[in-house]
Amino acid sequence: MNITLEQAEAVVDAAKQKAADIKTKMNICVVDSGSNLVAFIRNDGAWLGSVDIAIKKARTAVFFQMDTADLSPLVQPGKPLFNIEHSNGGLITFPGGVAIKDANGEVIGAIGVSGSSVEDDAEVAKAGAEAYR
Repeated sequence: MNITLEQAEAVVDAAKQKAADIKTKMNICVVDSGSNLVAFIRNDGAWLGSVDIAIKKARTAVFFQMDTADLSPLVQPGKPLFNIEHSNGGLITFPGGVAIKDANGEVIGAIGVSGSSVEDDAEVAKAGAEAYR
């Protein structure tokens, strides 16, 4: 099962609202369970370099079926997944990618957010994902 366009738009809308609430400009991406782009917005004035980062955060969350914040400790030097970000055409393994799961716990997509601090990115991504749950 995949996230639908209607569901992805609700996720983006919630994330966009959270970004406005904390007064930051974001790139917000939702992908389906195959890491295909379903929805994307870029706030006026959001960093162009963060477009790719938002997409890669969402793809990373889908590929590993976990939030990028949970993956981050596993990719540090000396840890089991060190350098994994060089696989799959490039991944982003710091917070801001959140897996979106259905009622059965199956990953149906993910949201990726980039454009501010890692903490803000994670907060906005979580708010978007909560719109599905």
